[in-house]
Amino acid sequence: MNSSELPLPDDMDQLKSMVRAMAAKASRADVLEREIESLKARNADADERIKCLMQILKAYDRARFGRRSEKLGSAAADGEDAQQAFLFEEIETGISALRAQVGKGQASQEKRAPRPRKGFPPHLERIEVVIEPDDLPEHAGKQKVLIGEDVAERLDVIPAKFRVIITRRPKYAFKGWDGVIQALAPSHIIESGLPTEALLAQIAVSKYADGLPLYRQEGIYARDGVDV
Repeated sequence: MNSSELPLPDDMDQLKSMVRAMAAKASRADVLEREIESLKARNADADERIKCLMQILKAYDRARFGRRSEKLGSAAADGEDAQQAFLFEEIETGISALRAQVGKGQASQEKRAPRPRKGFPPHLERIEVVIEPDDLPEHAGKQKVLIGEDVAERLDVIPAKFRVIITRRPKYAFKGWDGVIQALAPSHIIESGLPTEALLAQIAVSKYADGLPLYRQEGIYARDGVDV
């Protein structure tokens, strides 16, 4: 769909609102572009400084561990101390400058819009919560027009909880007749066992698929007062 096919509202106020929203988005995009260019320039300068510091460190290593003919300056101890002090001063100055640049870069990145995240699997249950703006006194008599919305997704979980399944099998007798009727007891994987099939499946998956030993599962269940 090109720009000529976009549906445009006839209401002038709605058109103005849409134009303002588009202008705000364009302004934010320009700000982000300028921040990106600034960060690129800082990174390039930081790379140059790092390259210079690495050269200084290599020269210092040669001065300390190289042969005498490769050492900087004279062989006197005073000369070596002066050279070392100069090298360390240059390194500290460069590191301070790099830290300052990194701090500015981090501050700029914090102001940038968050990166889009990958969507959650489609089979997960979705619960939508709509937060409407407050109706203020200055809004009285004005008709609200929806021009867009911000949608955010967060991952939630319902903690597992234990419950007790109570099975009742009433017994019935007929007046004036002998005999009692009652439904048969349902079959279980473990005869006369306390855990249900769902609990047994949970224990098996936790042990063999998630690597959770039985003694740790016992401790988890004990927090709810369940002794298995």
